[in-house]
Amino acid sequence: MARTEIATLGEFGLIKHLTDKITLQQPTTKKGVGDDAAVMAYGTKRTLVTTDLLLEGIHFNLEYVPLKHLGYKAVAVNLSDIYAMNGTPTQITVSLGVSARFSVEDLEELYAGMRLACENYKVDMVGGDTCASMNGLTISITCLGIANDKDIVYRNGAKVNDLICVTGNLGTAYMGLQLLERERIANKGVRQGDSIPAFEGREYLLERQLKPEPRRDIIEQLRELGIKPTAMMDVSDGLSSEIKHICHQSNVGCAIYEDKIPIDFKAAEVAEEMNLNIVTCALNGGEDYELLFTCDLKDYEKLVTMHDVYLVGHITKPEYGTMLIGRNGEELELQAQGWQAFNN
Repeated sequence: MARTEIATLGEFGLIKHLTDKITLQQPTTKKGVGDDAAVMAYGTKRTLVTTDLLLEGIHFNLEYVPLKHLGYKAVAVNLSDIYAMNGTPTQITVSLGVSARFSVEDLEELYAGMRLACENYKVDMVGGDTCASMNGLTISITCLGIANDKDIVYRNGAKVNDLICVTGNLGTAYMGLQLLERERIANKGVRQGDSIPAFEGREYLLERQLKPEPRRDIIEQLRELGIKPTAMMDVSDGLSSEIKHICHQSNVGCAIYEDKIPIDFKAAEVAEEMNLNIVTCALNGGEDYELLFTCDLKDYEKLVTMHDVYLVGHITKPEYGTMLIGRNGEELELQAQGWQAFNN
């Protein structure tokens, strides 16, 4: 029998390959695989469900990631998926695979971070599972949320001439990771306490990587202004990857303007130090957990009043493709070069 390497399909190709033949059996299942969260209908509300798996050595490195920060981030990235559906997160379950090298005190630190995230976002931790692991730490969190059916925003609703918006700034979490990796390598073999990492003035970049905050504030602003996006995702794998997902599922194209992409000054400064192109980092870095959404042109006057929301482009006809418009007007096809789960 022929053998196909997983890397030839990539993460999203693999998911599509494995789930293409799934037929939904329950009338309560309104949306299955293919968005930030699944949607189920029970009574007048809709229940949203998402899950994330974090593996030591793949998604985090405990040489520089504090366990309390890791616990917070593990919860935050799941909440972000619910907000990306225009929903409200309500409960989580936590499952852990733990090796013998971790103590009870270590796990108390991990859970302290999880509890803090739950308290900040008014989410209940309601269950889970814990088991022994042969090596390292595995964290799996499932998040439940609620929304009214009419309020849910999927990835497939973008229309020609819609505005493309992003929140916050992009590439910053990636630059935080580069700083952490640089110091880890520079201090390899140095006794703990004998060196001081060169992080002064770059604390914001580290925070974006170690302790991301899901954009509940943006969802609240949208509701207050009466704006319902036509499509939305959170930016976990980079702007290029996410806008291509929206365009593919909505059967449209897009024009993203390079000079409109929000960049943090300190992130740009560090990128220059490291001989990296900050725009490339913003397009492909990932882990920013900002929101990417499209809106009808009629909402323009409201959108420009929003805090920390930036118009970066517009939706086009599908034959135009997914294009980046450079500072001099040149057109380049967007490439999804972000995190590739089975090529790393």
